[in-house]
Amino acid sequence: MKMMKSTLLAGVSALGIAYAGVALAAGVTDADLLNDATNTKQVVTNGMGLQAHRFSPLKQINTSNVKDLVPAWSFSFGGEKQRGQEAQALVHDGVLYVTGSYSRLYAMDAKTGEKLWEFDARLPEGIMPCCDVINRGPALYGDKVFFGTLDAQIYAINAKTGKVAWHKVIDDFKAGYSYSAAPLIVPTKANGALVITGVSGGEFGVVGRVEARNVDTGELVWSRPVLEGLTGSYQGKDTTMTGKANETWPGDMYKTGGGAPWLGGTYDPETKLIFMGTGNPAPWNSWTRPGDNRWTASRVAINPENGDFVWGFQTTPHDGWDFDGVNEFIPFDAKVHGKEMKLGGTADRNGFFYVLDRTNGKFLHAMPFVSKISWAKGIDKNGRPMYNDDNRPGDPTKSADGKEGKSVFSVPSFLGGKNQMPVSYDDQTHLFYVPSNEWGMDIHNEPVVYKKGAAYLGAGFNIKPVFDDHIGSLKAIDPIAQKVVWEYKNKAPLWAGILSTAGGLVFTGTPEGYLMAFDAKTGAILWKFNVGTGIVAPPITWDQDGTQMIGVAAGWGGAVPLWGGEVAKTFKGINQGGSYWTFKLASHTAG
Repeated sequence: MKMMKSTLLAGVSALGIAYAGVALAAGVTDADLLNDATNTKQVVTNGMGLQAHRFSPLKQINTSNVKDLVPAWSFSFGGEKQRGQEAQALVHDGVLYVTGSYSRLYAMDAKTGEKLWEFDARLPEGIMPCCDVINRGPALYGDKVFFGTLDAQIYAINAKTGKVAWHKVIDDFKAGYSYSAAPLIVPTKANGALVITGVSGGEFGVVGRVEARNVDTGELVWSRPVLEGLTGSYQGKDTTMTGKANETWPGDMYKTGGGAPWLGGTYDPETKLIFMGTGNPAPWNSWTRPGDNRWTASRVAINPENGDFVWGFQTTPHDGWDFDGVNEFIPFDAKVHGKEMKLGGTADRNGFFYVLDRTNGKFLHAMPFVSKISWAKGIDKNGRPMYNDDNRPGDPTKSADGKEGKSVFSVPSFLGGKNQMPVSYDDQTHLFYVPSNEWGMDIHNEPVVYKKGAAYLGAGFNIKPVFDDHIGSLKAIDPIAQKVVWEYKNKAPLWAGILSTAGGLVFTGTPEGYLMAFDAKTGAILWKFNVGTGIVAPPITWDQDGTQMIGVAAGWGGAVPLWGGEVAKTFKGINQGGSYWTFKLASHTAG
């Protein structure tokens, strides 16, 4: 992977800015953000709404006519920079914004796919992204497009011209920091709209934190470290400590303890809380860090006004399997035992689906959503795992040579029951649609010492399938009844996100290259189209001048071919790509 030499400058090619028919009108407002889930003419948040249900009220495309979907246009990201394309696009005022691999940002005519401008971040030598050169998408607010880069910077780009408005360094990429999530924009009373970011780099022992910046200047407003014993800041002054020092961490190990919130977050306007997931503790070798190691592998709630820590729920205390807790926490309301409750659901990497009271983080219940889970017997009434002690990788200091502990076969693998690929919560069926994977891993622990900028694992591993006929499994889950309503089995791992619609449809993509549509109630396959390369991104839909469009980025890559062990060998023949595809009904035109 050859990178261009380091510079804080970046290239932009502004090609044909004033395309005919493209209305570059007023910028994105607080109201646009808050109404994104119901405004079908736009997609201005990652998740198609701040709560990230990824559900659209559109029903022009439905179960009876989805068979008539045809390509509307396709846009190539160009050049030799292929690899994984995990970005969700945004659409506003007739312009589609999407990021590509190697920290690139594009604006194109949403009707035709013609490029308006392209911005390429000039990445330095020596970047250390964990899981491919991906980017998960931009954010929109005012007249700016925001996105992060693999060298741990954040850029604000003028939405009309593609030129840099401001950029800030999040942290030192040479220490292992990077950034690949879509930023989250949250309206606040005290400081106006804020750009919310996390960090990536848990495999390098970086310290996880969530930060908020002014949308106009990029200046830091608050910072909240997620590891206990560390102090937050607001307006340049120290505030409160996260948790209690040394309550669940020995000595000063928390100073290199991981917990990177690398996937981004959700915002709930009802409770006025930001929900973030936190990554694995560092190192992977759990024998070096006795205790629960809070708040790694957790969901945390943060007050966006000042960055105060409100509550935390740890899904895998004392994680020994790299079960990051970063997976998205989705707010939803439901009646439980006759009482209407404000809840949140999350499909954890550890293989269990959790439902919490989102007002206070209290545990309601959990269920396994993948098969043959071996690391725990289940989840107790308090939400704590009931560990199978013989399924924790062995202590290397007690081995014959002191170099390699006992190897165990654990399910799920460290890539998880679910990973980066976002779920959808359907406001009509009240089901979660979860892209999951059925796999396990041989894993052992090794001695390890922290060194800045070096991998901080202390583990060796190899991923293997659990079943002969499939790895990927798209499941429709009833979060209250705690049952799987239907399942679609896929030969290759599923790594793409989910879209559900009022037309009774569920869309997702596969590594084999298919964009697929399912009946939301039954799981029946109603349509599929092969884009020529694997799909590892979430689809979106919007109303373009009266025509419902479906869009998705295509390009095989991400963590599976890099970390997938025997699984990666099985699917090494999948072609790479780099493009954006849109679809419409054959009876309609794009305008």
